Amino acid sequence: MTIKDRIERAAPDLTASERKLAAALLADYPYAGLVAIQELARRAETSAPSITRFVAKLGLSGYQEFQRGLLLELKEGETSPVELHARSGRSAGGYLSDFIDRAAGLMADSAKAITEDQFARICKLLSEPQRSVYAIGGRISNTIAFHMTFHLRQMRKDVFHLPGDMETWPEYLLRMRSGDVLFVVDFRRYQHGLERLCRKAAQDRGVRIVLMTDKWLSPIARNASEVLAVPIESGTLWDTYSSALAVTEAIVTRIAEDNWDQTRARIKAWDDVRFSDQDSVK
Repeated sequence: MTIKDRIERAAPDLTASERKLAAALLADYPYAGLVAIQELARRAETSAPSITRFVAKLGLSGYQEFQRGLLLELKEGETSPVELHARSGRSAGGYLSDFIDRAAGLMADSAKAITEDQFARICKLLSEPQRSVYAIGGRISNTIAFHMTFHLRQMRKDVFHLPGDMETWPEYLLRMRSGDVLFVVDFRRYQHGLERLCRKAAQDRGVRIVLMTDKWLSPIARNASEVLAVPIESGTLWDTYSSALAVTEAIVTRIAEDNWDQTRARIKAWDDVRFSDQDSVK
C-alpha cells in the first residue's frame, strides 16, 4: 500500500488540522513529505508533534518510516524490466489465459481508482470547443496518446498530437493558449523531457494538464489539473497498458456519445474527404 493510499484510507478519521496536512502532502506528492519534519510543519502550518500523530494514524511507526515509504515509491517508479523479471513468476496454467485474467483484473481496478465525477470532468474538459487539445506520451505510452487524438480528431477540431522530437515542441508550446488542454501519458521510468514540457505549458502558457500515470505518480503530477492513476503491474517483466487503453477508449466514447450530432456530422465530412481522395488516386 502506498503512503497516498494510507492517507486516503485514514481521511474519515482525520482532524481539521490533519486534513490540512494531508492536503499539503497530496498537493506535491511524494516530494512534500521528503523534507525535514520541521520544514513540513512550517509549510503545512502545523507542528512536528502533530505530524507525528498524523503519521501514527497512517499505521506507521514514525516520520522516518513515513519517508522511507515515500523513497521506496520513488525507487519503484524507476524500476526496469530487468528488475521486474527477477520478481515475476511464470503461470502454472495457460500463459495466455492467465495474462488476460490479470489484465482484466487491472481494468476492473482502474474503474475503482477513477471516480465517475473525475471521469466526467475530464470528458467535459476535452470536449469543450473553445479549448485546443494537445497530447503526447512517453517512449511506449505515446501510443495511448495517439489513440486518443486519432478518435478526438474525428469528433472535433483543434486536436494535435505532439511529435516525439523535442526540438519541435517549442512550436506547439507557442501555439498553446491559456485554458487549452495538454493530455500526457507518463508511466514509470518517467521521462524528464515530458516533465519540463508540462511545467512550461502549465506555468508559462496557462495550460490545463491532464496526466495519465501509475500509482507512483509521474513528477508531472505537480503541475497537473487532473491525474488519472491507472494500475499497470502485470506481474511480468513488462507493465501492461491495457487498463490505460480501456480508460482512454471510455473517455473518447463518452465524448462522442455526449456530442453525437457534432460527432456524426464530422465523421461524415471526414469520410467524404477520405473516400473522395481514394477515388482520385484511382
